Amino acid sequence: MQLIPAIDLKDGQCVRLKQGDMDQTTVFSENPVSMARYWVEQGARRLHLVDLNGAFAGKPRNVETIREIIEEVGNKIPIQLGGGIRDLATIEHYLDSGLSYVIIGTAAVKNPGFLMEASSAFGGHIIVGIDAKNGKVATDGWSKLTGHEVVDLARKFEGYGIESIIYTDIGRDGMLQGINIDATVRLARAVKVPVIASGGLSNLSDIDALCAIEEDGVEGVICGRAIYSGDLVFSDAQARADMFSKGEV
Repeated sequence: MQLIPAIDLKDGQCVRLKQGDMDQTTVFSENPVSMARYWVEQGARRLHLVDLNGAFAGKPRNVETIREIIEEVGNKIPIQLGGGIRDLATIEHYLDSGLSYVIIGTAAVKNPGFLMEASSAFGGHIIVGIDAKNGKVATDGWSKLTGHEVVDLARKFEGYGIESIIYTDIGRDGMLQGINIDATVRLARAVKVPVIASGGLSNLSDIDALCAIEEDGVEGVICGRAIYSGDLVFSDAQARADMFSKGEV
């Protein structure tokens, strides 16, 4: 089980939102590059970046900060990025800059043809972000709920050749209420591509619960507010997950 620290970027700062609400913002660092370096030092094996301004604007906004993070740690661990990615040129630019994975969310739902083209052109580098509330997929920075069911959409996208799926329960995101294990495992069992859990991680009990379903296809979890607030010590959590994988728990 891979634990993936999240660095959410808003106006060049590292922040966390509650339930995707831009008006409920907590600034955790004014230097996201230093934060990226810190998580690598703590043993992170992958980083998760989100261009929040880009997600709402529909085009990249924190480009300079993202470039600096890639230059700082991109040669050490893989970095994945989502937010405002709507065309092939943007994907190509990011991958050429040293990004390992690009996350397509809203554009995948609104323009499946774009996702298909991206998966074909950049095989092995495209992750789909499926954000949902009460089983319904959300788009546009989580501001709009669609009528799409999570599993139905995931099965459709799987056929395009995507690398994996990040499944976020936006009702829990930033709330420290625990991962939605039932919904996550239901999705993982319905598709053959790996699933990365997101939204609500709060403590070591969540890590144990996730490790218990790793064989169902859940390969990792995005770590957000809990590792910034101190509710979860990242290095301890990754060590716990590693013990599970070795059968020591």
